[in-house]
Amino acid sequence: MQITGNHQMARIVRHNDESVREGYIRNGGKEVKLFTSALKAFQCNNHIVMAQRKRLDDFLRSRIIGRLEVSEGLGISQSVISRLWQRFQDDGNVSRCYSTGRPRVTTPNEDRYLSVTAKRNRRSTASDLSRQLSSATGTTVSRQTVYRRLGHIGLYARRPVRCVPLTATHCRLRLAWSREHALWTPQHWSCVMFSDESRFSLQSDSRRTFIWSAPGTRYHQENTIERHRYGGAGWLVWGGIILGSRTDLHVQSVTMTGHIYRDVIL
Repeated sequence: MQITGNHQMARIVRHNDESVREGYIRNGGKEVKLFTSALKAFQCNNHIVMAQRKRLDDFLRSRIIGRLEVSEGLGISQSVISRLWQRFQDDGNVSRCYSTGRPRVTTPNEDRYLSVTAKRNRRSTASDLSRQLSSATGTTVSRQTVYRRLGHIGLYARRPVRCVPLTATHCRLRLAWSREHALWTPQHWSCVMFSDESRFSLQSDSRRTFIWSAPGTRYHQENTIERHRYGGAGWLVWGGIILGSRTDLHVQSVTMTGHIYRDVIL
């Protein structure tokens, strides 16, 4: 049988139970039942693509029910579960794909500029470094950005160690004394008393100064500030310690002399 002409009309009847396709053609008031082979020929000749219903087997039905149960049990949208499953089938990975995020404000060269500037002048503040960077490169950053960039290379804002000014002779004598007494036992030290004075200034010196220092470099020379202990009006308090004991505190409002130290402090 050959299918020709524009007067012919094709119709597909789909049965849900058996999915049987039946074709009918009307020609001259007569309906002729076509077989499946004739229907396929009609589709090919007229370039008709017809959707066919796909039957669900038991395995596929169980997978659908499983996804619905997971969605209901976890309180997650079915679309999220579907996307995760599709991603797992594509590349075997269900981890979250993180984006690159906001681009960095500074370049690696600008980060090195901050590092070098902070090491050259360790007493410079984050605001000072931000202004210097803006003046040198035209890039404006906040104080928090400066803290983060320097923190990445191990530089943090810390209070410097205060020490008395020592000459080379002082350092040499102290080192020699330490080496001489390095092997002393507790019995030796029990015969030695250490005395020292503490000064309470009548003028406030509460200004805090921070420097940029790396961990483990607290007592390095570049992280210390030399400051004379005596300056301005104040009171001196003297005291001494010995192994297992200590002396009383003595407040002296007069100039300390050798006689006062021997008779009062000791």
